[in-house]
Amino acid sequence: MQTEEHDSGLKAGLLKSCGTCRVLVGVTGSVAALKLPVLVSQLLQLSGVDIRVVTTEHAKHFYNPAEVSVKIYDDKDEWELWTQRSDPVLHIELRRWADLFVIAPLDANTLGKIANGICDNLLTCVVRAWDTSRPLLFCPAMNTAMWQHPITAQQVSRLTEFGYVEIPCIAKKLVCGDEGKGAMAEVSTIVSVVKQYLPIPDESSQKTSM
Repeated sequence: MQTEEHDSGLKAGLLKSCGTCRVLVGVTGSVAALKLPVLVSQLLQLSGVDIRVVTTEHAKHFYNPAEVSVKIYDDKDEWELWTQRSDPVLHIELRRWADLFVIAPLDANTLGKIANGICDNLLTCVVRAWDTSRPLLFCPAMNTAMWQHPITAQQVSRLTEFGYVEIPCIAKKLVCGDEGKGAMAEVSTIVSVVKQYLPIPDESSQKTSM
C-alpha cells in the first residue's frame, strides 16, 4: 500500500504546473551541495517558477532533505516508478517536465561522466536525454588541485560545445582548508543567471487580467 502511495506521489509531482517556468535543480556530491536548501529557497522567490530537484546518492551526504521545500528525486525513485512497459520512465518524464536544468554543484566525477556521455544514475540520464534547445546551466565545484588538473578544462570545454552554459567557479578558502579556485559560484550569482533564462512576463496580458 505504501509503495502504491509513493508511486502515486512521484507521478503527481511530474504533472505540469501552473508556473511559467519549470526549473530542475541537479545536485551532485560536492561539499557545495550543502547550499541546496538556500539555492532552492532563493529560486522559489522568482516569479512564476516551479522547482524540482534531482540528486545523486553522494550529494545526499551534504544536505538535509527536510530543509528543501520541493520534491527531490533520486535513483531509488527511478527504479520504483517503473515496473511494467506502460509505466513512465522517470528521467524522460523529468526531461519533459523541465524548461531549464541547472546543476549546482557539478562535482568533478559527474563533470567527467557528462563530458563522456556516461549515464549511470538518474541525474546523468536526465542530462543524456536533455533537449539541447533548452538551457542547461552547470556550476563546477571541486578542490583547487582537481580544478587545476588538465582534464578539467577539456571537460568543461566539452560541455560548452554541447551548448551548455557554465556558471564559473570562484576562488576562496575551501571547506577542506585549501585556498584557490574551485568553489561553486555564490548562490546569488546562480539565481541571477537563472533569472536571465526565464521568460519575460507578458505585461499586456497582466494588465488585461487586472
